[in-house]
Amino acid sequence: MAKQPMLKFVQIDRDMPAKRDATVRREDFDEIYAEYAAAKAEEQASRCSQCGVPYCQSHCPLHNNIPDWLHLTATGRLEEAYATSQATNTFPEICGRICPQDRLCEGNCVIEQSGHGTVTIGSVEKYITDTAWDKGWVLPNAPTQERLESVGIIGGGPGGLAAADMLRKAGVQVTVYDRYDRAGGLLMYGIPGFKLEKDIVQRRNDLLADGGVKFELNCDVDAAKFAEIREQHDAVIIATGVYKSRDLAMPGSGLGGIEKAIDFLTASNRKSFGDAVEEFDNGRMNADGKKVVVIGGGDTAMDCVRTSIRQGATSVKCLYRRDRANMPGSLRETQNAEEEGVVFEWLSAPKGFTGDDSVNGVMVQKMRLGQPDASGRQAPEVIEGADYVEEADLVIKALGFEPEDLPTLFGQTDLPVTRWGTVKAAFQSGETEMDGVYAVGDIVRGASLVVWAIKDGRDCADAILKKLDAASAIAAE
Repeated sequence: MAKQPMLKFVQIDRDMPAKRDATVRREDFDEIYAEYAAAKAEEQASRCSQCGVPYCQSHCPLHNNIPDWLHLTATGRLEEAYATSQATNTFPEICGRICPQDRLCEGNCVIEQSGHGTVTIGSVEKYITDTAWDKGWVLPNAPTQERLESVGIIGGGPGGLAAADMLRKAGVQVTVYDRYDRAGGLLMYGIPGFKLEKDIVQRRNDLLADGGVKFELNCDVDAAKFAEIREQHDAVIIATGVYKSRDLAMPGSGLGGIEKAIDFLTASNRKSFGDAVEEFDNGRMNADGKKVVVIGGGDTAMDCVRTSIRQGATSVKCLYRRDRANMPGSLRETQNAEEEGVVFEWLSAPKGFTGDDSVNGVMVQKMRLGQPDASGRQAPEVIEGADYVEEADLVIKALGFEPEDLPTLFGQTDLPVTRWGTVKAAFQSGETEMDGVYAVGDIVRGASLVVWAIKDGRDCADAILKKLDAASAIAAE
């Protein structure tokens, strides 16, 4: 009888890849987790219980075939594991690095519920695809037949690039229009290198280009450009993401030294590329030698506090109006930040800022959690008389993002939007009420996860292909 390669969670403990010591990793922007060795990847994959109802798969937005590629990894069939992973996910090595697995696949792992510790799905996923790149298994798309139809994609983030990949694979002519000088969106300029090193993103961009995707970079799409793009292509996908930062309207909010998270992170990432970044070099977007206060509790806030540490801040504090249990960001990221020296001030909210021309402090009001509402969520309430001032030379607002006014920006008053300003599009297909215009990712959902943008891009590409095929069939009759 053949030896059972799986279900070893009762014999083998959960073991994450080695994490660099906090005192070392806070000195650079390199990724903090090491790569699994082959034997360790096989060992950890073998812990999967191969359950009949794989909750890891059902709670993954892409419904990745996780039990299948864990089994293939455990049995040493890495090339097949990669093919299985890539079949449902355009960027598995990126998702393996930045997905909040603790809230998605790993958080719903069956053996976790039984007290054995979840399978390290994200780390195995990263290992599979990194190995595939090293072995030369990752190849550019080679359509079996070129098509005459073309699609223009406005926005080179994960949603737009996922759609580009699927469309190009089918032979469609694809052009991606992006406002930045490098494609990738927040993968390139928002997420710091210690979570996602930029060569990982760039090699995907290069692969798409090698497969025939055209990139028009440094391209600001206004009314005239949108009309041109729509005229040139059979379909247009809006994949701009949401880049308008939420703000604070309170005393002192106009002082110098109070910055938006996206501006701070973009300046830091540009500097890591070796770009000339005036706002960094003049100290405005540089935390070196400063007391930094970050306001917010999501993953962007975690990126800001950990970037500040690496830039040489003398102290970094994070204000969040709820407690740790109610924080929206990844618990793993919070732990990493604390290890690196970040101090979290829970149940604390800003009520204003002090200073003359530049900020020198944040007026903080202490909070408590009130009674749960109908959804079970507890609203923060102010504790009267518990205010204090937190010293700060640099304040970073990480309060989330909202959509830009696309109907005005694109000169398309007919572009349907919701009351939140997101583009109104059909579920799954991404089709809007404008003929031939689709929308995917955060510009439809609001600020969300990279994995959801990938899902939307792939689904939209599939819908467009079906529509193009139907049109071709009618034309052939």
